Amino acid sequence: MPFKSYLMENKQQFLALLGLIVVMIALSFMSEYFMRPNNLFNIGKQASINLIIGLGMTIVIISGGIDLSVGSLLALTISIMAVLNVVYDVNIVIAGIVAVVATVGAGTINGLIIQYGKVPAFITTLGMMGVARGVVLLISRGNPSMSFPEEFLWIADGLIFGIPVPILLAAVAALFVSLLLKYTRLGRGIYAIGGNEEAARLSGINIAYVRIMAYTLCGLSCALGGIIFAARVGAAPPSAGTGYELNAIAAVIIGGTSLMGGQGKVSGTVIGALLMAVIANGLNIIEVDPYWQSIVIGSIIVVAVMLSNIRK
Repeated sequence: MPFKSYLMENKQQFLALLGLIVVMIALSFMSEYFMRPNNLFNIGKQASINLIIGLGMTIVIISGGIDLSVGSLLALTISIMAVLNVVYDVNIVIAGIVAVVATVGAGTINGLIIQYGKVPAFITTLGMMGVARGVVLLISRGNPSMSFPEEFLWIADGLIFGIPVPILLAAVAALFVSLLLKYTRLGRGIYAIGGNEEAARLSGINIAYVRIMAYTLCGLSCALGGIIFAARVGAAPPSAGTGYELNAIAAVIIGGTSLMGGQGKVSGTVIGALLMAVIANGLNIIEVDPYWQSIVIGSIIVVAVMLSNIRK
């Protein structure tokens, strides 16, 4: 493919990448601490959770849906794991497996309700957001003091070949989703139903299977993000994941995935997640009031969607 055609096809990703570079250069002049290796690794670890959740959100949005429950599902993973391990003395590995299965199951339920209950994705996942958060408060009793064993914290603090484990996990997850979307029948089906569901059905694509799998994979991404979050914090705060749905959507939209479905790439979500982490880190370094971060993120979403619509 000629470079000019490739550039036009991936214009949004290139603009996001350019924005990331510009922001990093600006912050490097504003603070000498910003470009230090320790801070860059910290940015990578901050971005890893949002990226992993964003990968699930990318799959769902490409399929023509939306998932507002991702933050609550992340909290559900953490709380189930903490209650089993701390209260019932279940081995942390077994507790983690049970928590992952439960969260993936919640994602599958989202897909089933949307597909067979004919309830819009916005309403279904908004309801799941409330249900999952309620379950978190119910089983944890709002107790923020439950902590995880020391060996579990290696997931957040450990290094493999000098690279923090969360960054490696995020990279592997991004590679997996990229290959899935590009080279598998399920991936092609996700793009197809997001682009034109009726045409996909007439082409013989199993709409129900593809849609349910999209939300199931999103649940899996929330579970993995929850495990990393729990290891980073070392505890199970009931408020974990609050606002993460906004961050995930921002990363996906900044990266060029269309809210209308049928279009998007993992590379764009990676750039979007990094840009979000760089902005958050930079605002902290230059001592901007943290409450401004939500204003900045919300503004970025509006501008990104507006630019995407103008480009179309």
